Amino acid sequence: MGKALITGGGGFVGSHLAELLLADGWEVFALDDLSTGSRRNIEHLMERRDFHLVVDSVLSRSVVNELVNKCDVVYHLAAAVGVRLIVEEPVRTLVTNVQGTENVLEECNRFSKRVLVASTSEVYGDHREEAPLSEDARRIYGPTTQRRWAYADSKAMDEFLALAYHQERGLDAVIVRLFNTVGPRQSGQYGMVIPRFIQAALAGRPIEIHGDGTQTRCFCHVQDTILALRDLMDLPRASGEIYNIGSQERIRILDLAERIKQATGSHSELAFIPYEEVYGQGIEDMLHRIPSIDKVRDAVGWRPSRTLGQVIDDVIEHVRSAPVLVDTA
Repeated sequence: MGKALITGGGGFVGSHLAELLLADGWEVFALDDLSTGSRRNIEHLMERRDFHLVVDSVLSRSVVNELVNKCDVVYHLAAAVGVRLIVEEPVRTLVTNVQGTENVLEECNRFSKRVLVASTSEVYGDHREEAPLSEDARRIYGPTTQRRWAYADSKAMDEFLALAYHQERGLDAVIVRLFNTVGPRQSGQYGMVIPRFIQAALAGRPIEIHGDGTQTRCFCHVQDTILALRDLMDLPRASGEIYNIGSQERIRILDLAERIKQATGSHSELAFIPYEEVYGQGIEDMLHRIPSIDKVRDAVGWRPSRTLGQVIDDVIEHVRSAPVLVDTA
């Protein structure tokens, strides 16, 4: 098939994507500094002659230059992720997301390589309506003193850069907005809710719900997500477009906790923790985030095939077999 570069290839989504591309016949190069990714995510691939791990950063222009030059397509997944990391290391978040993406786009433009840029549902901001968000929906942000929006702004800038390169310089780029991708290998270390809840439930610790639990989310299995990424990369007319990737099966966080208790047979108590106690000042949460997926369905026929129950069961199985989860990307 050719050679594919995955930035963030040692991460949660990146490692699953690497498996898929290798199965399709691609030679895969994974660029990851392993700061939030983990070598253990791709340990089972290391002996393959068609898989190559490069331990370095997207902030290293010379490394990005060399890898983009030798590869045919680029999946740009590398980013600073997770609410806790955003709050504790805002400089790292902004620099990694903006400068790292600029490096990748510049080199893809230099060598005329097709690139898929992974963005996030966070760019929509704080929507209060319980309605699906289309790709052209308005963004609603809070003040700059609320540090949550630093991540959203940095990913929005990534999108602006990709679109600018496409429109001004003809870069072949497609943008995807991921909505709460979940599955095996994801960690709760930086705030990811399903693995965090499951780890607590299996250990018999209190399940900590941030806020009052009435906020809703839609969780998409990583195996569904990576199929959308691959299919959009293969679609020439997706260039210059933005696509939502996510499930539309919505659940309140409070109900998610109860469902995980039932699935694990846990007797853990539910503990409601105010945001300021968890992260300090400067954090707001979005009440609702539901994707409209009409555009990606019309483009490549994609829709998630796995239910929330399957997502929970797969993460429970992974946590039980490997109690210390190893990644957050």
